Amino acid sequence: MNDDMMRRVSAEFFGTFWLTFGGCGAAVLSAAYPELGIGFLGVAFAFGLTVLTMAYAVGHISGGHFNPAVTLGLWSAGRCANHHVLPYVVSQVVGAVVAAGVLFVIASGKAGWVPNGFASNGYGDLSPGKYGVVSCVITEVLATFFFLFIIIGTTSKGAAVGFAGIPIGFALVLIHLISIPVTNTSVNPARSTGPALFAGGAYIAQLWLFWLAPIAGAILAGFAARWLYEPVDIVDTVVVEKQAVA
Repeated sequence: MNDDMMRRVSAEFFGTFWLTFGGCGAAVLSAAYPELGIGFLGVAFAFGLTVLTMAYAVGHISGGHFNPAVTLGLWSAGRCANHHVLPYVVSQVVGAVVAAGVLFVIASGKAGWVPNGFASNGYGDLSPGKYGVVSCVITEVLATFFFLFIIIGTTSKGAAVGFAGIPIGFALVLIHLISIPVTNTSVNPARSTGPALFAGGAYIAQLWLFWLAPIAGAILAGFAARWLYEPVDIVDTVVVEKQAVA
């Protein structure tokens, strides 16, 4: 692995670690205390802020995906090079699992603590609002579709330069406000995988939905973006806008 790729996968590891640790940490640690008053709103903002902060910290190195669905959605839109896909996805999953492990160690330091769902995603009996599998599939597909649509749109030619992290972060806040009661919000297979491995049992058995549905929504958004937005050329280190041929 060359130096450029090492920097890229390191950025994706740290970004996904922060997203999982910050977002799920708010759910597992802070939301466990009603007197703190963060509730669903606080958890939603925690996830959005993790993406917002890391987009500016390392987005210029790797593109700031922090999510296998984002990587595959951008790939389907022609905005992620083929040879970046697998290394990015692996580093994202590893980052999420390591973050969940650290969070588990911290949370288990309290006497009498039990993991319960450990901020995992689920449907049916494991859905916060007991929503069925069809509702959860539709929610995850649509939420991820529009998340990718916003990501691609705010980083396209003509969009305000240097501000993409703000609408992307707030989009994730809005997605959580909509879907926490339904699936506990995934839109990110890596984020789902890390906590599920520590929650165990049925949460692991339901992981298939939180890989399949977000990836399907993201790829659909990528194909839609190929038609709606101007195409770009992907090179090893930068994205270069296609120039009109005279």
